[in-house]
Amino acid sequence: MKSNLPIDSYIVILVAIQTTTNLKGATMADALEQLQELGFTEYEARAYHALLQYHPVSGYELAKVSGIPRANIYVVLQKLEERGAVIRAEDGDSTRYLPVAPDELLDAMAHRFKHTLDTAKQSLRAVSRPDTAGYVWHIHGYEHLLAHARAVLKDAKRDLLVATWPDEARALASDFAGAEARAVDITTLCLAACPAECGGCRGRIFRNKVVDTQDSRWLMLVPDEEAVLVGEVTARGEASTVRSRQRLLVNMTAWFIRHSIALAAMLQEVGAQLDAHLTPQTHAALAAAGPKSARSWLAYMRDLLSSGNVSARLPSGGES
Repeated sequence: MKSNLPIDSYIVILVAIQTTTNLKGATMADALEQLQELGFTEYEARAYHALLQYHPVSGYELAKVSGIPRANIYVVLQKLEERGAVIRAEDGDSTRYLPVAPDELLDAMAHRFKHTLDTAKQSLRAVSRPDTAGYVWHIHGYEHLLAHARAVLKDAKRDLLVATWPDEARALASDFAGAEARAVDITTLCLAACPAECGGCRGRIFRNKVVDTQDSRWLMLVPDEEAVLVGEVTARGEASTVRSRQRLLVNMTAWFIRHSIALAAMLQEVGAQLDAHLTPQTHAALAAAGPKSARSWLAYMRDLLSSGNVSARLPSGGES
């Protein structure tokens, strides 16, 4: 039986088998199934399972206790020896078989799979063509959003622009911390304008409510200005995400984060004094640019900012 699992899923299966191989009943059936997922044939899994319970035994005895046809048992044992799962013990004119301890077998398999995974990564990278077409991925599901976000964060090398809510900041806290530990320059816009730090955000943190997300949460990531991930989580927990290297989407998202931080800082600084310095034409333009529900763009932004805390936290040694 040939497995269709990704190689990096095998390690999880190996741990599960190590947990179940010393148990009885249904969990042993689970271990047999997992061994087959790792590449054992049904007969190989059954033979190893039987050897764990009855050893040392001859090939004839193993065929009886495992239910494997006698015509097949020695071919199965040869394959198990090649896998490093069985020890052949010669005793005079007879040959008996013992199982390699489960922990020893599975640790060796884990090492081989890890080596295969690392080699495959290098080989595939060598033949892969760079993504220059700017494809757009449409992703659904909250766990998939987080998985893709982690992949994006892992790729960040120089700088990282972030716009997030505290829920996703906490869910990705270790990934943000990992980027910071790699000396990635992080700028974070907290869209919820939290009155206190959630513990997940890193770098320069600006807590500004600059957009009304209508009962949903947004997550935006722009690593090195080369890629973008934008996700939305509804009040019901449904998530939809877009991930791309398309230059237009990267620039739009990066400038949304930068402009939001800059506009909030300027409005906080000048306050109501700004009105006196604007011409009637500018007031008219701002009125036209605002949402229909607001008097003008300026009034809309002030209402948003006043509903949250306009503030920033610079990392130690950061800009002032």
